[in-house]
Amino acid sequence: MTGPAVDKYGVLKDVFGHDRFRPGQEAVVDALCGGRDVLAVMPTGGGKSVCYQIPALLLPGVTLVISPLVSLMKDQVTALVENGVRAAYLNSTLTASQYSRALANMRNGVYKIVYVAPERLWTDGFLEAVSALEISLVAVDEAHCVSGWGQDFRPAYLGIREFVESLPARPPVGAFTATATERVREDIAVLLALRDPFRVVTGFDRPNLYFEVIPVQKKDKDAALLKLIRERYEGLCGIVYCGTRNAVDETADLLNRAGIPARGYHAGMSDTERHEAQEDFVYDRCRVMAATNAFGMGIDKSNVSFVIHYNMPKDVESYYQEAGRAGRDGEPADCVLLASKSDIVLNRFLIENGEPNPDLTAEEQEQLKRLEYDRLDRMADYCATPLCLRAYLLRYFGEEAPDRCGSCSNCRGDFSVKDVTEDAQKILSCMARTGNRFGASTVSAVLRATSNETVDRFGLDSLYTWGIMKGASEQYIRDVIAVLRADGSVAYDEDSVYRIPHVTSKARDILLGKRKVFMKAPPEEDKKKKKAVRRTADAADGTLLGHLKAERSRLAKEHHVPPYMVFADAALVDMCRLMPRDLDEFLEVTGVGKTKAERYGKQFLAVIDRHRKD
Repeated sequence: MTGPAVDKYGVLKDVFGHDRFRPGQEAVVDALCGGRDVLAVMPTGGGKSVCYQIPALLLPGVTLVISPLVSLMKDQVTALVENGVRAAYLNSTLTASQYSRALANMRNGVYKIVYVAPERLWTDGFLEAVSALEISLVAVDEAHCVSGWGQDFRPAYLGIREFVESLPARPPVGAFTATATERVREDIAVLLALRDPFRVVTGFDRPNLYFEVIPVQKKDKDAALLKLIRERYEGLCGIVYCGTRNAVDETADLLNRAGIPARGYHAGMSDTERHEAQEDFVYDRCRVMAATNAFGMGIDKSNVSFVIHYNMPKDVESYYQEAGRAGRDGEPADCVLLASKSDIVLNRFLIENGEPNPDLTAEEQEQLKRLEYDRLDRMADYCATPLCLRAYLLRYFGEEAPDRCGSCSNCRGDFSVKDVTEDAQKILSCMARTGNRFGASTVSAVLRATSNETVDRFGLDSLYTWGIMKGASEQYIRDVIAVLRADGSVAYDEDSVYRIPHVTSKARDILLGKRKVFMKAPPEEDKKKKKAVRRTADAADGTLLGHLKAERSRLAKEHHVPPYMVFADAALVDMCRLMPRDLDEFLEVTGVGKTKAERYGKQFLAVIDRHRKD
């Protein structure tokens, strides 16, 4: 690290180019520097890495960052080196000679920060290297991977606790994640053996993100996707997430045939193919990446202006993490989900046919499957609710939220609704009368039946709700139940294998006629055709911004780094606003530290000076 920065504020400004900490960051930095364990939940793009990178530069020894993400390691190390920090990563992408050289440098104290995959912790060479070092801090990124109830469980994470305890002196441990419910947070604290950790949950809200759900028939998805990218996101960079590898290949081909430069990325491709696709996206050689969830974790590309989910993910955690890859630079960005009933069928198939976890007993495996079905139900509820989407997401993670955010498609009213209060009352009455003993399909059969052997043998034909919704489809009844579940009037019995819905106290006002229930109209009933609006803010001076982007691309190519690692879009926009005249003024630009100012300042100042004279 260059320069005289000796305290947290000096490191923040001189190395990372920021004048102030974001919410929660300073408290985490203080706790780690003071030797205390930390459990931090911060949204994607909320600045988790700074929370352990600043202590790493202030503490005397070496900081180990344990991460499951190969792409994150490379990205973060490249960014640190660009900022004048000595850092390295150890993972499977290195050749044997590269790995040996990195270990030798590590033993010789060359690096302040070393990123390592959890699978590498117990290798002989690595254990030998760390035994001779002063390890001042261990940061565990994506800490939810340690929990079997998290969405990305990694068995190798279970070895972190023992590894830390095997070190000559136990350093403080920081656990960081963007998506963890209360249950998962408790798992993290126990399984990593955190000692009286300082806990911080800065909030899951990303105010710069606009959330939208577009109900669409499966056959119409391609047309809807093309319309969005052509009309709303012309010239912008984004990711399209797909549920299967075939859908990725077909979507990438669809976009390229439409003249939209795109690449595909999924686990079925070779390492070389995936690397080339990622490089094309990171270096702005293609503007759209079609991918499965195998892509994106740890990609710190700041100028992703939209994330579109072609298929509905199987849980809210995955959706929020993937959607959160938009707008990491703080600029307005869109998160759009193209929702169809076929997505629920696909995800049920994936859950039923998923590979069993060899580290779990049969009973635990069955419990995990029930949890996956519950998560899928909650994801489907998100697509069905006519209420505020942001509030739904925040409350899912246990956070209070206002009833309206004013910045999602539901609050904007970009769809039609139908009053389903009467049908909701019938469904709730049926559930209450059956004593919450039967699944949604049985409730549907009672409501639709005139005679049905399956339900008749239970004596349900004596219920006054028998057949009162004759003619309604089972899917329609399930859709209304989803809306009721989304607003808390119906819940599922998590201990039941059969997913038994039951009525909650919130249903009382609906049954008494004090509260109405609305459902989104199907696409063919939605007569509101909203003109697409591009929400990404333009710089005050678009001409200068274009010149600065061109200079950034030239310098990125010259230095063999992605353009956003020279400077993020937000920094270029700030240059347009401040129009700095010298290096001192250039250092006032957000995201400009001393190393980058020395490396790139003259070139950008020359561009600004030419523009000023013109």
